[in-house]
Amino acid sequence: MQPLALYIHWPFCLAKCPYCDFNSHVRERIDQAGFAAALRQELAWEAARLGRRPLGSIFFGGGTPSLMAPATVAALIADARRLFAPLPDLEITLEANPTSVEAGRLAAFRDAGVNRVSLGVQSLEDAALAGLGRQHSAAEARAALALAQRSFPRTSFDLIYARPGQTLPAWRAELRQALDLAADHLSLYQLTIEPGTRYAALHARGELRLPEDDDAAALYDATAEEAARFGLLAYEVSNYARPGGESRHNLAYWRYADYAGIGPGAHGRLTLDGRLCATVRRRAPEAWAAQVARDGHGTAEETPIDADAQGREMLLMGLRLTEGVTDAAFAARTGRTLADALDPDTLARAIAAGYLHRDAQGLRAAAEGRKRLDALLALLLR
Repeated sequence: MQPLALYIHWPFCLAKCPYCDFNSHVRERIDQAGFAAALRQELAWEAARLGRRPLGSIFFGGGTPSLMAPATVAALIADARRLFAPLPDLEITLEANPTSVEAGRLAAFRDAGVNRVSLGVQSLEDAALAGLGRQHSAAEARAALALAQRSFPRTSFDLIYARPGQTLPAWRAELRQALDLAADHLSLYQLTIEPGTRYAALHARGELRLPEDDDAAALYDATAEEAARFGLLAYEVSNYARPGGESRHNLAYWRYADYAGIGPGAHGRLTLDGRLCATVRRRAPEAWAAQVARDGHGTAEETPIDADAQGREMLLMGLRLTEGVTDAAFAARTGRTLADALDPDTLARAIAAGYLHRDAQGLRAAAEGRKRLDALLALLLR
Protein backbone atom coordinates (compact mmCIF):
# COMPACT_ATOMS: atom_id res chain seq x y z
CA MET A 1 0.00 0.00 0.00
CA GLN A 2 1.03 3.61 -0.45
CA PRO A 3 2.57 5.18 2.65
CA LEU A 4 0.14 6.70 5.11
CA ALA A 5 0.37 10.36 6.14
CA LEU A 6 -0.49 11.10 9.79
CA TYR A 7 -1.84 14.48 10.90
CA ILE A 8 -2.02 15.31 14.64
CA HIS A 9 -4.02 18.39 15.63
CA TRP A 10 -3.28 20.55 18.68
CA PRO A 11 -6.20 23.01 18.79
CA PHE A 12 -4.96 25.65 21.24
CA CYS A 13 -3.50 29.11 20.52
CA LEU A 14 -2.37 32.07 22.60
CA ALA A 15 -4.77 34.28 20.60
CA LYS A 16 -7.17 33.92 17.68
CA CYS A 17 -5.85 35.64 14.55
CA PRO A 18 -8.52 37.77 12.83
CA TYR A 19 -8.09 36.04 9.45
CA CYS A 20 -8.04 32.44 10.77
CA ASP A 21 -10.90 29.98 10.30
CA PHE A 22 -8.98 26.92 11.51
CA ASN A 23 -10.24 24.86 14.42
CA SER A 24 -8.28 26.79 17.04
CA HIS A 25 -9.24 27.79 20.57
CA VAL A 26 -7.88 30.08 23.28
CA ARG A 27 -7.95 28.72 26.83
CA GLU A 28 -6.64 30.22 30.07
CA ARG A 29 -5.64 26.75 31.24
CA ILE A 30 -4.92 23.65 29.18
CA ASP A 31 -4.93 20.14 30.61
CA GLN A 32 -1.72 19.16 28.83
CA ALA A 33 -1.62 15.69 30.37
CA GLY A 34 -5.28 15.00 29.64
CA PHE A 35 -5.11 16.06 25.99
CA ALA A 36 -1.84 14.19 25.51
CA ALA A 37 -3.46 11.02 26.82
CA ALA A 38 -6.49 11.51 24.54
CA LEU A 39 -4.31 12.02 21.45
CA ARG A 40 -2.33 8.87 22.24
CA GLN A 41 -5.53 6.91 22.85
CA GLU A 42 -7.10 8.00 19.56
CA LEU A 43 -3.88 7.26 17.67
CA ALA A 44 -3.81 3.74 19.11
CA TRP A 45 -7.48 3.21 18.16
CA GLU A 46 -6.86 4.35 14.58
CA ALA A 47 -3.76 2.20 14.22
CA ALA A 48 -5.60 -0.87 15.52
CA ARG A 49 -8.03 -0.79 12.59
CA LEU A 50 -5.52 0.32 9.93
CA GLY A 51 -2.88 -2.24 10.80
CA ARG A 52 0.85 -1.75 10.51
CA ARG A 53 0.78 0.33 7.36
CA PRO A 54 3.87 2.06 5.95
CA LEU A 55 4.14 5.57 7.43
CA GLY A 56 5.62 8.31 5.26
CA SER A 57 5.06 11.46 7.30
CA ILE A 58 3.80 12.92 10.57
CA PHE A 59 2.58 16.50 10.76
CA PHE A 60 1.79 18.33 14.01
CA GLY A 61 -0.60 21.15 13.08
CA GLY A 62 -3.03 23.45 14.79
CA GLY A 63 -3.81 25.60 16.49
CA THR A 64 -0.28 26.06 17.72
CA PRO A 65 1.47 22.72 18.27
CA SER A 66 4.58 24.47 19.55
CA LEU A 67 2.51 25.06 22.71
CA MET A 68 2.51 21.29 23.28
CA ALA A 69 4.83 19.86 25.87
CA PRO A 70 7.85 18.41 24.01
CA ALA A 71 7.34 15.21 26.00
CA THR A 72 3.89 14.86 24.39
CA VAL A 73 5.39 15.25 20.92
CA ALA A 74 8.04 12.65 21.76
CA ALA A 75 5.45 10.18 23.05
CA LEU A 76 3.24 10.56 19.97
CA ILE A 77 6.20 10.10 17.62
CA ALA A 78 7.29 6.98 19.53
CA ASP A 79 3.72 5.61 19.42
CA ALA A 80 3.44 6.24 15.68
CA ARG A 81 6.77 4.54 15.01
CA ARG A 82 5.70 1.53 17.06
CA LEU A 83 2.16 1.23 15.69
CA PHE A 84 2.99 1.73 12.01
CA ALA A 85 5.94 0.82 9.76
CA PRO A 86 7.89 4.07 9.38
CA LEU A 87 9.84 4.65 6.20
CA PRO A 88 13.59 5.20 6.68
CA ASP A 89 13.22 8.85 5.64
CA LEU A 90 10.09 9.52 7.73
CA GLU A 91 9.31 13.25 7.57
CA ILE A 92 8.16 14.69 10.91
CA THR A 93 7.01 18.32 10.74
CA LEU A 94 5.88 20.59 13.56
CA GLU A 95 4.28 23.99 13.06
CA ALA A 96 5.60 26.67 15.40
CA ASN A 97 5.07 30.35 16.02
CA PRO A 98 8.19 32.47 16.31
CA THR A 99 7.51 34.00 19.73
CA SER A 100 10.53 33.89 22.00
CA VAL A 101 8.81 31.41 24.33
CA GLU A 102 8.01 28.92 21.59
CA ALA A 103 11.35 29.37 19.85
CA GLY A 104 12.99 28.40 23.12
CA ARG A 105 11.41 24.95 22.79
CA LEU A 106 12.79 24.17 19.34
CA ALA A 107 15.78 22.20 20.61
CA ALA A 108 13.46 20.09 22.77
CA PHE A 109 11.23 19.36 19.75
CA ARG A 110 14.31 18.34 17.77
CA ASP A 111 15.30 15.98 20.58
CA ALA A 112 11.72 14.62 20.58
CA GLY A 113 12.20 13.45 16.99
CA VAL A 114 10.94 16.34 14.86
CA ASN A 115 13.11 16.75 11.75
CA ARG A 116 11.29 19.55 9.94
CA VAL A 117 9.79 22.76 11.35
CA SER A 118 7.39 25.21 9.72
CA LEU A 119 7.30 28.69 11.25
CA GLY A 120 4.21 30.91 11.04
CA VAL A 121 6.11 34.14 10.33
CA GLN A 122 3.34 35.71 8.14
CA SER A 123 5.18 39.01 7.65
CA LEU A 124 8.56 40.63 8.17
CA GLU A 125 6.98 44.02 8.93
CA ASP A 126 5.93 44.90 12.48
CA ALA A 127 2.93 46.98 11.40
CA ALA A 128 1.61 44.15 9.25
CA LEU A 129 2.12 41.65 12.07
CA ALA A 130 0.06 43.83 14.40
CA GLY A 131 -2.71 44.05 11.83
CA LEU A 132 -2.68 40.29 11.39
CA GLY A 133 -3.02 39.79 15.14
CA ARG A 134 0.30 38.02 15.49
CA GLN A 135 2.01 37.72 18.87
CA HIS A 136 5.61 38.12 17.64
CA SER A 137 7.72 40.89 16.15
CA ALA A 138 9.72 40.83 12.93
CA ALA A 139 12.92 40.62 14.98
CA GLU A 140 11.59 37.61 16.89
CA ALA A 141 10.70 35.97 13.59
CA ARG A 142 14.21 36.42 12.23
CA ALA A 143 15.76 35.10 15.45
CA ALA A 144 13.44 32.07 15.55
CA LEU A 145 14.16 31.27 11.93
CA ALA A 146 17.92 31.41 12.49
CA LEU A 147 17.55 29.13 15.51
CA ALA A 148 15.34 26.70 13.58
CA GLN A 149 17.83 26.48 10.73
CA ARG A 150 20.60 25.65 13.19
CA SER A 151 18.44 23.00 14.87
CA PHE A 152 16.69 21.18 12.01
CA PRO A 153 17.84 19.76 8.68
CA ARG A 154 14.72 21.13 6.95
CA THR A 155 12.79 24.33 7.64
CA SER A 156 9.96 26.29 6.09
CA PHE A 157 8.06 29.42 6.95
CA ASP A 158 4.78 31.08 5.93
CA LEU A 159 4.11 34.57 4.65
CA ILE A 160 0.76 36.20 3.84
CA TYR A 161 0.46 38.68 0.98
CA ALA A 162 -2.33 40.70 -0.69
CA ARG A 163 -2.83 42.35 2.68
CA PRO A 164 -4.86 45.56 3.07
CA GLY A 165 -3.01 48.44 1.45
CA GLN A 166 -0.10 46.31 0.26
CA THR A 167 1.56 47.47 -2.96
CA LEU A 168 3.48 45.43 -5.50
CA PRO A 169 6.86 47.15 -4.83
CA ALA A 170 6.42 46.69 -1.06
CA TRP A 171 5.64 43.00 -1.47
CA ARG A 172 8.61 42.44 -3.77
CA ALA A 173 10.89 44.09 -1.21
CA GLU A 174 9.50 42.07 1.69
CA LEU A 175 9.60 38.83 -0.29
CA ARG A 176 13.22 39.37 -1.28
CA GLN A 177 14.10 39.74 2.39
CA ALA A 178 12.28 36.48 3.11
CA LEU A 179 13.97 34.65 0.26
CA ASP A 180 17.35 35.76 1.60
CA LEU A 181 16.40 33.96 4.82
CA ALA A 182 14.79 30.88 3.26
CA ALA A 183 16.24 27.38 3.22
CA ASP A 184 14.51 24.83 0.95
CA HIS A 185 10.81 25.71 1.29
CA LEU A 186 8.40 28.65 1.60
CA SER A 187 4.61 28.80 1.86
CA LEU A 188 3.29 32.07 0.41
CA TYR A 189 -0.45 32.52 0.89
CA GLN A 190 -2.74 35.12 -0.58
CA LEU A 191 -4.95 36.61 2.12
CA THR A 192 -8.59 35.59 1.70
CA ILE A 193 -11.67 36.53 3.69
CA GLU A 194 -13.00 33.42 5.43
CA PRO A 195 -16.58 33.28 6.79
CA GLY A 196 -16.93 33.60 10.52
CA THR A 197 -13.64 35.40 11.08
CA ARG A 198 -13.13 38.89 12.49
CA TYR A 199 -11.79 39.94 9.10
CA ALA A 200 -15.06 38.79 7.50
CA ALA A 201 -17.03 41.07 9.83
CA LEU A 202 -14.73 44.02 9.13
CA HIS A 203 -14.90 43.36 5.40
CA ALA A 204 -18.70 43.21 5.45
CA ARG A 205 -18.79 46.64 7.15
CA GLY A 206 -16.39 48.12 4.61
CA GLU A 207 -13.68 48.58 7.23
CA LEU A 208 -11.23 46.18 5.57
CA ARG A 209 -10.35 46.31 1.88
CA LEU A 210 -8.11 43.85 0.08
CA PRO A 211 -6.35 44.49 -3.23
CA GLU A 212 -8.60 44.33 -6.31
CA ASP A 213 -8.52 41.13 -8.39
CA ASP A 214 -6.06 42.48 -10.98
CA ASP A 215 -3.74 43.76 -8.25
CA ALA A 216 -3.93 40.45 -6.40
CA ALA A 217 -3.12 38.59 -9.63
CA ALA A 218 -0.07 40.82 -10.13
CA LEU A 219 1.07 40.03 -6.58
CA TYR A 220 0.66 36.31 -7.29
CA ASP A 221 2.71 36.55 -10.50
CA ALA A 222 5.42 38.53 -8.72
CA THR A 223 5.55 35.90 -5.97
CA ALA A 224 6.41 33.10 -8.39
CA GLU A 225 8.86 35.32 -10.28
CA GLU A 226 10.79 36.40 -7.20
CA ALA A 227 10.86 32.90 -5.69
CA ALA A 228 12.19 31.41 -8.92
CA ARG A 229 15.05 33.94 -8.94
CA PHE A 230 16.16 32.39 -5.65
CA GLY A 231 15.76 28.80 -6.87
CA LEU A 232 12.43 28.09 -5.18
CA LEU A 233 9.91 26.81 -7.74
CA ALA A 234 6.14 26.72 -7.42
CA TYR A 235 5.20 23.07 -7.03
CA GLU A 236 1.72 23.97 -5.71
CA VAL A 237 -0.44 27.09 -5.82
CA SER A 238 0.96 28.52 -2.58
CA ASN A 239 4.11 26.45 -1.99
CA TYR A 240 7.63 26.90 -3.32
CA ALA A 241 10.65 24.64 -2.89
CA ARG A 242 14.06 23.78 -4.14
CA PRO A 243 14.04 20.36 -5.86
CA GLY A 244 13.71 17.75 -3.12
CA GLY A 245 12.54 20.29 -0.53
CA GLU A 246 8.83 19.78 -1.11
CA SER A 247 6.64 18.95 1.90
CA ARG A 248 6.13 15.21 1.55
CA HIS A 249 3.24 15.32 4.00
CA ASN A 250 1.32 17.95 2.07
CA LEU A 251 2.09 16.16 -1.21
CA ALA A 252 0.12 13.22 0.21
CA TYR A 253 -2.96 15.47 0.44
CA TRP A 254 -2.54 16.92 -3.04
CA ARG A 255 -1.84 13.51 -4.59
CA TYR A 256 -4.96 12.18 -2.86
CA ALA A 257 -3.18 9.50 -0.84
CA ASP A 258 -4.54 8.07 2.40
CA TYR A 259 -4.07 10.23 5.48
CA ALA A 260 -5.25 9.83 9.06
CA GLY A 261 -6.37 12.82 11.11
CA ILE A 262 -6.00 12.64 14.90
CA GLY A 263 -7.27 15.24 17.37
CA PRO A 264 -10.14 17.75 17.62
CA GLY A 265 -11.63 18.66 14.24
CA ALA A 266 -9.05 16.64 12.26
CA HIS A 267 -10.06 15.31 8.85
CA GLY A 268 -8.87 12.14 7.15
CA ARG A 269 -9.18 10.14 3.94
CA LEU A 270 -8.72 6.44 4.64
CA THR A 271 -9.18 3.22 2.72
CA LEU A 272 -11.24 1.01 5.05
CA ASP A 273 -12.44 -2.45 3.95
CA GLY A 274 -11.65 -1.53 0.35
CA ARG A 275 -13.63 1.74 0.40
CA LEU A 276 -12.28 5.28 0.61
CA CYS A 277 -13.89 7.07 3.55
CA ALA A 278 -13.89 10.67 4.77
CA THR A 279 -13.34 10.91 8.52
CA VAL A 280 -14.02 13.94 10.70
CA ARG A 281 -13.33 14.26 14.43
CA ARG A 282 -15.50 16.26 16.81
CA ARG A 283 -14.38 19.91 16.73
CA ALA A 284 -14.80 21.10 20.35
CA PRO A 285 -11.65 20.04 22.25
CA GLU A 286 -13.36 19.13 25.51
CA ALA A 287 -16.21 17.25 23.80
CA TRP A 288 -13.67 15.41 21.63
CA ALA A 289 -11.61 14.40 24.68
CA ALA A 290 -14.72 13.17 26.52
CA GLN A 291 -15.71 11.01 23.54
CA VAL A 292 -12.18 9.60 23.25
CA ALA A 293 -12.29 8.65 26.95
CA ARG A 294 -15.62 6.89 26.37
CA ASP A 295 -15.17 5.32 22.90
CA GLY A 296 -11.45 5.36 22.21
CA HIS A 297 -11.91 7.91 19.42
CA GLY A 298 -13.60 11.26 18.83
CA THR A 299 -15.15 10.57 15.43
CA ALA A 300 -18.06 12.81 14.46
CA GLU A 301 -18.53 11.52 10.90
CA GLU A 302 -17.22 8.67 8.77
CA THR A 303 -18.65 8.61 5.26
CA PRO A 304 -17.79 6.47 2.21
CA ILE A 305 -16.81 8.58 -0.83
CA ASP A 306 -18.30 7.43 -4.13
CA ALA A 307 -16.33 7.36 -7.38
CA ASP A 308 -17.74 10.66 -8.66
CA ALA A 309 -16.86 12.48 -5.46
CA GLN A 310 -13.40 10.88 -5.42
CA GLY A 311 -12.81 12.21 -8.94
CA ARG A 312 -13.87 15.72 -7.96
CA GLU A 313 -11.68 15.71 -4.87
CA MET A 314 -8.68 14.26 -6.66
CA LEU A 315 -8.85 16.88 -9.40
CA LEU A 316 -9.49 19.70 -6.95
CA MET A 317 -6.36 18.73 -5.02
CA GLY A 318 -4.17 17.45 -7.85
CA LEU A 319 -4.58 20.39 -10.21
CA ARG A 320 -3.19 22.64 -7.50
CA LEU A 321 0.11 20.88 -8.18
CA THR A 322 2.37 21.89 -11.04
CA GLU A 323 2.70 18.19 -11.88
CA GLY A 324 -1.08 17.80 -12.19
CA VAL A 325 -2.95 14.47 -12.18
CA THR A 326 -1.88 11.45 -14.21
CA ASP A 327 -4.34 9.17 -15.98
CA ALA A 328 -2.84 6.16 -14.23
CA ALA A 329 -3.14 7.61 -10.72
CA PHE A 330 -6.69 8.83 -11.37
CA ALA A 331 -7.85 5.44 -12.62
CA ALA A 332 -6.13 3.57 -9.79
CA ARG A 333 -7.75 5.75 -7.13
CA THR A 334 -11.25 6.29 -8.55
CA GLY A 335 -11.84 3.40 -10.93
CA ARG A 336 -12.71 5.93 -13.66
CA THR A 337 -10.78 7.47 -16.50
CA LEU A 338 -10.12 11.19 -16.73
CA ALA A 339 -12.08 11.24 -19.96
CA ASP A 340 -15.14 9.90 -18.14
CA ALA A 341 -14.87 12.57 -15.44
CA LEU A 342 -14.38 15.67 -17.62
CA ASP A 343 -16.75 17.58 -19.85
CA PRO A 344 -15.06 17.41 -23.29
CA ASP A 345 -16.30 20.77 -24.57
CA THR A 346 -15.19 22.65 -21.45
CA LEU A 347 -11.86 20.80 -21.49
CA ALA A 348 -11.26 21.78 -25.12
CA ARG A 349 -12.04 25.44 -24.42
CA ALA A 350 -9.81 25.49 -21.32
CA ILE A 351 -6.94 23.97 -23.29
CA ALA A 352 -7.42 26.46 -26.13
CA ALA A 353 -7.39 29.33 -23.62
CA GLY A 354 -4.10 28.09 -22.18
CA TYR A 355 -5.55 27.27 -18.77
CA LEU A 356 -5.03 23.48 -18.94
CA HIS A 357 -2.56 21.12 -20.61
CA ARG A 358 -3.55 17.57 -21.65
CA ASP A 359 -1.09 14.96 -22.84
CA ALA A 360 -0.64 11.18 -22.84
CA GLN A 361 0.33 11.21 -19.16
CA GLY A 362 -2.52 13.25 -17.72
CA LEU A 363 -3.89 16.71 -17.02
CA ARG A 364 -2.25 19.74 -15.45
CA ALA A 365 -3.15 23.38 -14.94
CA ALA A 366 -1.04 26.16 -16.38
CA ALA A 367 -0.13 29.08 -14.14
CA GLU A 368 -3.13 31.06 -15.45
CA GLY A 369 -5.37 28.04 -14.87
CA ARG A 370 -4.27 27.63 -11.26
CA LYS A 371 -5.46 31.20 -10.62
CA ARG A 372 -8.95 30.16 -11.80
CA LEU A 373 -9.07 26.61 -10.50
CA ASP A 374 -12.34 26.76 -8.58
CA ALA A 375 -14.22 28.29 -11.52
CA LEU A 376 -12.61 25.88 -13.98
CA LEU A 377 -13.52 22.79 -12.00
CA ALA A 378 -17.11 23.91 -11.53
CA LEU A 379 -17.49 23.81 -15.32
CA LEU A 380 -15.11 20.97 -16.08
CA LEU A 381 -16.46 18.15 -13.93
CA ARG A 382 -19.47 16.17 -15.06
